[in-house]
Amino acid sequence: MNIGEIASRAGVSRSTVSYALSGKRSVSAATRKRIQDVIDELGYRPNAAARALKEGRTRTIGLVIPPASAHLTHMQLGFVASVVEAAAHADLDVLLSPSGGDHDRSFERLLSGGRVDGVILMEIRLEDSRVRRLQDANVPFVGIGHTARAGEMCWIDVDYATLINQCVHHLADLGHTRIALLNRSVELVAAGYGPGHRARDGFTAALAARGIQGMDVECGDDARAGQECTAQLLRDHPDITAIATINEAALPGIQRALEEARLTVPADFSLTGVVGRTWAEDFRPRLTAADVPAQEMGAQAMSLLLERIADPATPFHNIHLAPPISLRASTAPVRRRPNG
Repeated sequence: MNIGEIASRAGVSRSTVSYALSGKRSVSAATRKRIQDVIDELGYRPNAAARALKEGRTRTIGLVIPPASAHLTHMQLGFVASVVEAAAHADLDVLLSPSGGDHDRSFERLLSGGRVDGVILMEIRLEDSRVRRLQDANVPFVGIGHTARAGEMCWIDVDYATLINQCVHHLADLGHTRIALLNRSVELVAAGYGPGHRARDGFTAALAARGIQGMDVECGDDARAGQECTAQLLRDHPDITAIATINEAALPGIQRALEEARLTVPADFSLTGVVGRTWAEDFRPRLTAADVPAQEMGAQAMSLLLERIADPATPFHNIHLAPPISLRASTAPVRRRPNG
């Protein structure tokens, strides 16, 4: 139950409900009683964090997203949608701010003049100057992702190292001994993008543990790049039989390259990775993958941020998620090709 639903039941605006709860502006006795009757009937109780967001607060949070020039992946859009929805339930507005490249001024404007009560930061690097800037500005913030120093901030993240490690072990159990990791873009990995580096670490560790060979390939975040990278992989390494990926946007291109090479998934070639659930379910055949719970993560990030806004002294909470690999239809025992 949120303020919007109370307003609808009471036949008043959301702002009137907000004023009645906060006392920020006067509301007639009759209207206040009607609102209170609905609250009593529904058992609505604002949580401690929401109660703290009253006098002197903007009731706006900032969501720092990848640059506007980049195409957001389905997973990233899931984060954005879930944060916006969670903010609406707390009767808060969301101010989107691109960051990176030529967008540093946008990030600075977000922090200036008390425009927001707190910030959720996406696409975090191992060494991230934005984290330093938020700390220096004393702005409450939460990361979807984390830096190399896990204890320096509050965050929720996917354990990419563990999950890619498990993907490789799954493929090895099926007899695959030549496996590629299709990573994120060259630019992101070079900039210290956390998931790319942690996926590489998990991949390398699994190869060593199983005594098999593999290659880490950096790939742009779009279908064309996925097609080109996969085609090049097949040319340079004709004995490769499987790919694990964290680059969901490249998946349609991976599929096209395999089709052009007349390789059928999973009979001739296996695919797996760490991607958003919708991508995995919509892929044909359905993708064996660790499904990133983007919607749940965005909501949890908002909950953590509300705690920090209400009490900046709250200890940092770190949530590391390792969802199980959902076995679907894109992996199978290896079948050696004539040139393998």
